[in-house]
Parts: sequence; structure tokens; C-alpha cells
Amino acid sequence: MSNERVKVTIRCRKCNEKFTLRGRRDKGRIDTGFKQCLCNNENDFEIQEDYL
Repeated sequence: MSNERVKVTIRCRKCNEKFTLRGRRDKGRIDTGFKQCLCNNENDFEIQEDYL
């Protein structure tokens, strides 16, 4: 199903900051609008998703 809502937990592997966001799954990708961590990390994350 396209455009289904998911809850996404993103943890920065550099500073361990944790973000919980809602996003939409679209074409195998999840869009949350998240760009970077507070420590300026843009690439090294652990991402976990749960369906709402």
C-alpha cells in the first residue's frame, strides 16, 4: 500500500540522540522530512519503523 503512515525512530550513531517522527511510505522509501541530527550528522543513523 502506498502512502501508508509509519512511526519512525531515528537514533544518531555519533551522539546517541533519538528522534521519533511520523512519516509516509512512498515507493519503498519513508519520507519524514528529517535532514540531520543536532550534532550535524547527516548519514550515520539507525532507523526503526512501526506502522500506525
